[in-house]
Amino acid sequence: MKYHRLLFIIVLLIFSSCSQNAESSEMALQLPEKAMAAPQVEENYGESPERKLIKEGRVEFETSDMAETRKTVAEAVKKNKSYISSDQEYKSPGRISNTVVIRVPANQFDQLLKEVTTGVEKFDNKEINVRDITEEFVDIEARLKTKKELEQRYIDLLKQAKNVTEIVEIEKQANELRTDIESVEGRLKYLQNNVAFSTLSVTFYENVPHETVFGQKFRNGFRNGWDNLIWFFVMLVNIWPFVLLGILAGWGIRRYRRRKR
Repeated sequence: MKYHRLLFIIVLLIFSSCSQNAESSEMALQLPEKAMAAPQVEENYGESPERKLIKEGRVEFETSDMAETRKTVAEAVKKNKSYISSDQEYKSPGRISNTVVIRVPANQFDQLLKEVTTGVEKFDNKEINVRDITEEFVDIEARLKTKKELEQRYIDLLKQAKNVTEIVEIEKQANELRTDIESVEGRLKYLQNNVAFSTLSVTFYENVPHETVFGQKFRNGFRNGWDNLIWFFVMLVNIWPFVLLGILAGWGIRRYRRRKR
């Protein structure tokens, strides 16, 4: 009887040990999945995020002196610690125009606009736009934080990998995640740059008298005639000895003929 009872206890212990080992193995298999799961983003509802604004402006006006206006724009750019990202000049019949795209620190946008348009009484076009990207900015920052935390978990798992298959799979996932992180970082830097520096496009132009095709040909013909006359006198100066000899020869021939008669 005692022998049967002892045998029952041993079997029970063996069965309990196997059950615990199975549960431990199942937990071990589930651990990498939990480790690789995306961490939860903590939301803070107590603080309002700083507003992220992108400011853009565009003005167009007429000027009576292109050179002077361009000088005024250059001085305003230098004074407000800005820089010109694009400078284009256009010429068309009856009009010369210049378009300058300026990148200016956001807090100096209004001052730059004031100085650039000093003395302008009438604008052909004036447009100022402000775009709020706070929500997109916060969302990108949260996504970037989550992806970087997940990347760190991949690094930790890579240190614990026990065979080549696990290493290859973890590195594949980590490389794909790194590509996503770089893409998100690029977008974030782009938004940060546009928030820090506003954009102002300034177009100024000058109207010039429109000349007809006939008037242009007449003017060109008059100039060409004058040039040819100058060259004719220059040629005479170069060949004056031959001209003098010709005049003397003609005078001698006429005198000889008169004597013969």
